Amino acid sequence: MEQEILRRLRALPAVHEVLSRLEDEIEFSPFMANEGWTPRVTLYVRQVLQSIREDINRNYANPFEEFEAALWPAIKKDLFKKLIKGETSLRRVINATGVVLHTNCGRALLAPEVARFISEQAERYSNLELNIQTGERGSRYVHVEELLCKLTGAEAAMVVNNNAAAVLLMMNTFAQGKEVIVSRGELVEVGGSFRIPEVLKAGGAKLVEVGATNKTWLKDYEAAISSETAMLLKVHTSNYRVEGFTHTVSGAELVKLGEDKGLPVMEDLGSGSFFDGANLGFPPEPTIKQTVKAGISLVTFSGDKLLGGPQAGIIVGKKSFVQQLRTNQLTRALRVDKLTLAALEGTLRLYDKGEFNEIPVWRMLSAPLDKLYEAAFELFTTLQPNQKIEVKLQEDVSQVGGGAWPTVELPTWVCTIRPRQGSVIELEKFLRLGSVAILSRIHKNWIVIDVRTFLKGDREEVVRRLAEWDQ
Repeated sequence: MEQEILRRLRALPAVHEVLSRLEDEIEFSPFMANEGWTPRVTLYVRQVLQSIREDINRNYANPFEEFEAALWPAIKKDLFKKLIKGETSLRRVINATGVVLHTNCGRALLAPEVARFISEQAERYSNLELNIQTGERGSRYVHVEELLCKLTGAEAAMVVNNNAAAVLLMMNTFAQGKEVIVSRGELVEVGGSFRIPEVLKAGGAKLVEVGATNKTWLKDYEAAISSETAMLLKVHTSNYRVEGFTHTVSGAELVKLGEDKGLPVMEDLGSGSFFDGANLGFPPEPTIKQTVKAGISLVTFSGDKLLGGPQAGIIVGKKSFVQQLRTNQLTRALRVDKLTLAALEGTLRLYDKGEFNEIPVWRMLSAPLDKLYEAAFELFTTLQPNQKIEVKLQEDVSQVGGGAWPTVELPTWVCTIRPRQGSVIELEKFLRLGSVAILSRIHKNWIVIDVRTFLKGDREEVVRRLAEWDQ
C-alpha cells in the first residue's frame, strides 16, 4: 500500500509544469507575463498540489486521472475567481452541522441590529477615546463598562482581545514570579492546544497544582499556601465533564479561604453566560452574576461563546483590581478596537433590554422541536424531486459547541442525503467547495443537514447546489 501511495504521489505534476501550462492558456497568459502575478499564482499552485497529496494519503485517490479530468478545470476556475476576479479569502459559509457555536465558522453570530450598529461605527468617526462633555481624551472602556457592571453586579470592567489574553493579563499583573494555586481537575486545554498551565507560565506565574483530577478539597488549597502564593485561581471546566466520584471547591469557599489568608481569588469562567440556561432545560451552569456575587476578585469570560457577541476577553470584578490591570503595559497590546467594542456594546444592550431571543446563539439553542421539524420537512419535500440523490427525514441531535455544555445533546430534525452515483465523500466535498461553502457532517455513510443552524436563504442555497450535482 505504501508503494501505491508513492506511485500516485510521483504521478503528480511539478509546480513548474502547472505554471508552464497556465502560461499557454489564453485567459491566463497575460497575467502570467506580469511579474507581480507570478508569486501569487505559484503559491496557489503549491497549495493545490499539497491538498492533492493530503487526499492521496487519506483515501488513495488517483491523482493523475483526477488532475486531467477534474482538477485541472477546477484549478483554472478557482484561480480565476481568487486571483483575477479578486475573490475574498473570508467567505460566506452555510453551517448545516447543527453545531451552534462552531469555532471553525466564527463561533457566535451577531444579531442583525448589532451588525448594523457596527457598520455605522465603521463608516464614520466616533468618540472611541473622546470625552464629548470635556472635549478631552477619554477611555475606550467606558462604552461597555457601565453595561457590564449593570448586568453582572461587578464594581468595574474592562475588555481585551480574548479570554486567554484576559487570564494572561491577570497573571502578569498579580502573579509574575509568584505562585498561583489551581486544582488539577481544572487544568483545561482550550481550542488550538492552548492550555491553562502554559498561559500561566507565559504570564510569569508559577503553577501549583493541588488535589486530584476527580477530587479537590478546600484543605488541599490551604496546605499549598505559602509566602510565595499570589492568588487562588478557579477555572470553570466548561469544555469537559468529570462525572462519578468527584468533588470540587466552590468559588464562595475559596473566597472565604482567601479572605482568611489575605489572598485574592480569581476565576476563569470560560464560556460565561448572563442567561441561566436551566430555564431552557440545560444543566446548571454558573452565571457571571452569580460568580461575581460569590465575592470573586476578578472574573474572566469569552465574548463570542454563550454571550453571543464578538471575540473578546471580558474582565469584571473589584474596582481596585481592574484598575491595576489597566495600568499594565500589556493592556495596550491586548486592547480591542472600535468594531469589537461596537459589537459588544450592541449585544450587551440586547441583554439590558431583555431581548434574549434577538441574540442568534440563544435563538438557535432554544429553537422549539416542532419548528425544527417544519424546517427540515420543507427541505425534505423540496429535495425529493432531485433524482440524483437519496434523501431521508429523521430525528437527530445538535450540539452547543464552543466548549459549552459538552455533554448536552439538543434534539433536532435533519435531512440525510447521499448520491445515487458517486461517493458520500465526493458529495460532501462538492457542497463544501461551492461558491457558498456548505458545511455538513457525515454519519454512517449519509450526509447530515441539520436545520437548527440555518439562516435565511440557506435552504434555497443547499437545494440549488444539490441540483448542480452531476455524477
